[in-house]
Amino acid sequence: MAAEIIVSEILKAVLKTLASEAFNTYNRSKGIHSELKKLERILTKIQSLLNDASQKETTDEAVNQWLNDLQHLAYDIDDVLDDLATEDTRRKLNQESGTMTSKVRKLIPASFTNLSLSQRMHPKLDYITAKFEDLEKEKDRLGLINLKDEKPKRPYQTSLLDTSGIVGRQEEIKELLVKLFENGSCTQNFSIVPIVGMGGLGKTTLAKILYDDAEVKKHFELKAWVSVSDRFDIFNISKVILQSVKREDKELTDQNLLQVALKNQLKEKRFLIVLDDVWSESYDDWQTLVSPFKECAPGSKIIMTTRKVQLLTKLGCVHLNHVQTLSHDDAVSLFAQHALGVDNFDSHPALKQYGEGIVEKCDGLPLALTVLGRSLRTKNEEEEWKELLNNEIWRFGKKDEIVPALRLSYNDLSACLKQLFAYCSLFPKDYMFDKDDLILLWMAEGFLNTSSSNKSMERLGVEYFEELLSRSLFQHAPNNKSLFVMHDLLNDLATSVAGEFFLRLDIEKAKDFRKEALEKYRHMSFVREEYEAYSKFKPIKSATSLRTFLAVSVELEDSWEEFYLSSKILVDLLPELPFLRVLSLSGYFISEVPETIGSLKHLRYLNLSRTLITCLPENVGNLFNLQSLILYRCNSLRMLPINFSKLKNLRHLDIRDTPLLSKIPLGIGKLKSLQTLSKIIIGGDDGLAIAELKDLTNLHGKTHIKGLEKVEIASHASEANLSQKRLSGLELEWSDVFNDSRKKSLEKEVLDALKPHSESLIKLGIVSYGAALT
Repeated sequence: MAAEIIVSEILKAVLKTLASEAFNTYNRSKGIHSELKKLERILTKIQSLLNDASQKETTDEAVNQWLNDLQHLAYDIDDVLDDLATEDTRRKLNQESGTMTSKVRKLIPASFTNLSLSQRMHPKLDYITAKFEDLEKEKDRLGLINLKDEKPKRPYQTSLLDTSGIVGRQEEIKELLVKLFENGSCTQNFSIVPIVGMGGLGKTTLAKILYDDAEVKKHFELKAWVSVSDRFDIFNISKVILQSVKREDKELTDQNLLQVALKNQLKEKRFLIVLDDVWSESYDDWQTLVSPFKECAPGSKIIMTTRKVQLLTKLGCVHLNHVQTLSHDDAVSLFAQHALGVDNFDSHPALKQYGEGIVEKCDGLPLALTVLGRSLRTKNEEEEWKELLNNEIWRFGKKDEIVPALRLSYNDLSACLKQLFAYCSLFPKDYMFDKDDLILLWMAEGFLNTSSSNKSMERLGVEYFEELLSRSLFQHAPNNKSLFVMHDLLNDLATSVAGEFFLRLDIEKAKDFRKEALEKYRHMSFVREEYEAYSKFKPIKSATSLRTFLAVSVELEDSWEEFYLSSKILVDLLPELPFLRVLSLSGYFISEVPETIGSLKHLRYLNLSRTLITCLPENVGNLFNLQSLILYRCNSLRMLPINFSKLKNLRHLDIRDTPLLSKIPLGIGKLKSLQTLSKIIIGGDDGLAIAELKDLTNLHGKTHIKGLEKVEIASHASEANLSQKRLSGLELEWSDVFNDSRKKSLEKEVLDALKPHSESLIKLGIVSYGAALT
């Protein structure tokens, strides 16, 4: 389950915050320093027990519940600390702007001013600290000890092949055999034949078939099979290869002597080596391993099976053999062989409808078909097959034995990657997601902890995403390579490990949920429907600690469908969810955003894209923590809040395709955290000046600068410092009105002054330019 993972990650972030000097200085002034130091000591003790608890949670229900209780408290203390940090930000902003006027004071949520900070925080801290103390004292009853972190060992595969259970794959085998027998144009005498795919697809089985092929045995003089697994041990791999080709068990304890001996054995010989289940990404380790192979005979091959593509990419492997799922007919045959001992359901007509239903749910994954087929081998009653078909495992994936290889893939992930993977349980099956948007969501939830890295949250998010993709836990969408999907069974696995903290409302609704069952959830998504009534969401009102309110759709965003959301949800429900960090109402026919949105002070991600809004409330400026504001394709949007410059933590503003937006608020140049600003509208005397862009030093990606005819002095354009910003796409646009007021020489000077950073630029567009391009 994800409990230990999320607890571990949240506690790391909490302890980092508690230990920071700036945080301690502020809290001393508020009289809560001693309470927080006491909490820090208790959390440190609890953190040392998490490794032991994670190993016991699957077999000990009491430990599992202890972890769940601990996770709820970890969320609670994280919210308290976020309250403190938000209050500190508000205080600093007020100091910068001087004494607050009564008008500004009205824009600040009442929760800030009703009570002093210490009055509000003391009871919360006392309650949470007492609860943590109770949990820490339970360690003896539960038998929890301080246990060092150890990774579970992965099972090893051998080259021995049971041909009775092999179904399909004829075309793939044929293609791979061609690659094995070709000499190719490789610069080295040996080349790699990669077999890539997620767990359970049959990569190892394919390698065994090739290794055992009669023609392959004739073609290669020497053969070796090495089960590598997650530890890329050069010495042991070399030792196994040497023992295989020399057929003697002479002990060599020195790696240099071992590799010299291996080089002599492989010299001028055509070999086939299978490296099964490779997880390493180290180019240097690979070069060390293959150094004895260099003098082999031309046409030698290394078959590498792997879930990860990073190393193959570094080695220049372009055409990767991605193993596909089985066709329906082959899937039926494989399942029937294991369940009934025959290759179809003809002799068992009563079981056919249930069997084919199970096969369809396995979605062509050989491992799942095999495991489930074997589980039914001794069961011939209709009711038993029907029970499996209708079992909760298809909805919640609770039985680990259904997809052991997928579970193993999950277990190999770091704690942070497990947390990010569990978050994807919020996505329905067949949902196509955008990489950049998912990273923004992870960032908003606080899942990207940069405390042990000097990288930005966004850079870290990209690396984590690529890691999950390389392990085939994500896949490119079939008809749109810019989007990604999760395999159905991986979606089940994510739902399984998400535990009681992530809720897909469509799933919970099917279970006829109770009000008290919803109180525990922290993250919620729901699939958009044509008409969303308040009654659908009313039970959510009790989930007052909810952090995520995420609308998703399996339809493409260009769909002509219309979605309507009851205004009562916006006015009555959202104010009851004060801890929201993610709010997405993308795609609804919403024309107005209520003032109450300004009270959601924890909000980091606000997505109102493809809605009908014309403006945002002024008190959106109170969302001091807001990192991402997505207003893409808001065709009716006419203006942004005047006090936009208060959003000091804003990093991403997406205002693409907002044709009626004609003005950017003054002061946007003060938002020094901005990294993406998709459209920049230069104003006149009361609008945005181009020189304001100079302080946006982190700006990158794509941007569109409009209104350049309003730049009156070319040197102001130079001050924008576009040459220092790593833009990948830039569109420069002047007015489409051509008359005598246009100054061609000035436009040329402005264009020259806006020369972007050439190394990063991929696409440049120039629109309505009055001078001649040279």
